[in-house]
Amino acid sequence: MGFPRTGPDWIETLPDPALIADPNNDRVEQANKRLLQLLGSSADAVAEQRVTRLFRGQVPQLVAITDEALVRGEAWSRDLKLVADDDRVIHVELSLSRFYRGEEPRVLILLRDLTKLRELRERHEINTYHRDGLLHWKRIETLFREIERENHLILEAVGEGIYGVDAEGRATFINSAAERMLGWSRDDLLGRAMHSVIHHTHCNGRPHQRESCPIYRAFRDGAVHRVNDDYFWCRDGTGFPVEYTSTPILDNGQLVGAVVVFRDISERRRTEDSLKQALEEVETLRQRLEMENAYLQEEIRAGHNAHEIVGCSAAVAAMIERIELVAPTDANVLVTGESGTGKELVARAIHNASDRSERPMIRVNCAAIPADLFESEFFGHVKGAFTGAVSDRVGRFELADGGTLFLDEVGEIPLSLQSKLLRVLQEQTFERLGETRTRHVDVRVIAATNRDLRKEISAGRFREDLYFRLNVFPIESAPLRERPEDIPPLAQLFLRTACRKFHREPLELSCANVAALKRYSWPGNVRELENVIERQVIVTRGRKLHFDLPEDNTASAPVLDQTEIMPRSASRPMTEDERQARERANMINALSNTGGKISGPGGAAELLRLKPTTLASRLKRYGIEASRYRAESCS
Repeated sequence: MGFPRTGPDWIETLPDPALIADPNNDRVEQANKRLLQLLGSSADAVAEQRVTRLFRGQVPQLVAITDEALVRGEAWSRDLKLVADDDRVIHVELSLSRFYRGEEPRVLILLRDLTKLRELRERHEINTYHRDGLLHWKRIETLFREIERENHLILEAVGEGIYGVDAEGRATFINSAAERMLGWSRDDLLGRAMHSVIHHTHCNGRPHQRESCPIYRAFRDGAVHRVNDDYFWCRDGTGFPVEYTSTPILDNGQLVGAVVVFRDISERRRTEDSLKQALEEVETLRQRLEMENAYLQEEIRAGHNAHEIVGCSAAVAAMIERIELVAPTDANVLVTGESGTGKELVARAIHNASDRSERPMIRVNCAAIPADLFESEFFGHVKGAFTGAVSDRVGRFELADGGTLFLDEVGEIPLSLQSKLLRVLQEQTFERLGETRTRHVDVRVIAATNRDLRKEISAGRFREDLYFRLNVFPIESAPLRERPEDIPPLAQLFLRTACRKFHREPLELSCANVAALKRYSWPGNVRELENVIERQVIVTRGRKLHFDLPEDNTASAPVLDQTEIMPRSASRPMTEDERQARERANMINALSNTGGKISGPGGAAELLRLKPTTLASRLKRYGIEASRYRAESCS
């Protein structure tokens, strides 16, 4: 770019203060008289002075605008202040133009004193804004052009989308990043109402009214509006989530529009969603591990690890053979047999011999779950699913994922829930209560019952299709009366365990003890045998055991009335310790025979002919927890 010259002092013909700068050497090459008057300096004082000295403390801004002039040929700014030798600060408007002297670039800088310009306007009552007039809109248009020109390098360098709108919401400028993100060109957008083009609808399709648009509110209330989660639409009809800031533009105190800076947050949203999902998975895993830990601690307290399938009878040998056949498979197993025959031990043996043994076997006592909590217990629930659901809960199916779920007393499951159970068995999918998300699990089911499920099907209390789904591989646990040869090894195992449990010296069974045990029919099966052994370990003084059992092979082990605290064969009065031991053992026997049930028909209080409150008080006194006998209710 060149300038016409009428002589060596052509710079003096310019109407504004001006100087010629050598940008490579930071030197004032020439200054006109108007600049000297503005500075109050002499020509000698300004000549050969550094340009940066005239703009002290503003070097970064000066370098930026000078670079813009050298690159684009011209630049404009109101951000710099001229500093005189007497430290006066003069607010100026700068217009820079590039030209060459030979091969070297020079920059012509024109300056206007903004303070004097404002005073001149006020003195002559110059009104730049004629409401609804042509001059007003031309001034606004000029203002936006100046904003775009002044910040051109910034607008094109940043990665955020930037556009300006006037007080009617029409686009006044738009940078390249906004063009790229929105798919619109500048020519297509300039002069159009931006709200109707890119901000007309929420992401769910609901219309976004102009009256509630935060972008428009900025040039109505004069406040900066920041929105962290909104949606912009592209030219091709697609959209993307954005965060943006709408900043009002004021000119001489009047709101004339806004500048909008926006950012595509799609990647951040995906990252947040992934993080949220990961946190949910971690929380689910934490809950699952906590429940597994609590479950395993309960298993340890219940003493399951001390039990094994013990016996030398043909029935036990056949049962073990069937366990070995089915264990390596994922087939569902239905274990049948009378109460107390050790059905849970069969299930545990199948699980331990399977490929799922690294994961836990989760037990559900279907007889102990209230009807209205079955679904939550099986499938879990989310917070707020029902009254009392104060947090998310992992269900037993989810807890058993990768392992085995043992459904004890499966015949007790309500008919209304059996269809949902069937679906999980068939599809290995379920939903938590109160949640629509479908969850997938890999669970093997072993069920156990002492009921005749075929009779339950005929009575309409059990689904036939569920029965066939569970009864893929049936295993029967024979009652103890049909395998009396297993009584001695079982009794010896229970005796050793009871002695350790009650901190007694090791005791031995005599031949008379074994004969007495074999004469009894054991209607309570293995569980009753264990309870009788424990009771004798508690009440025996010395090293001789005595089993006072019926020999008619029909009666069950008696539960004494609490008034019968003296044994029939006693030859001396019992001490207080002996009386308390007998009373405690008798209450434990009653709880064992009723599965931990205290009150109501068939409860321990009824068997002992006591009031439930009296029995509860005595249980508390002796430190006996009825819930233990519900949890240990063996299949």
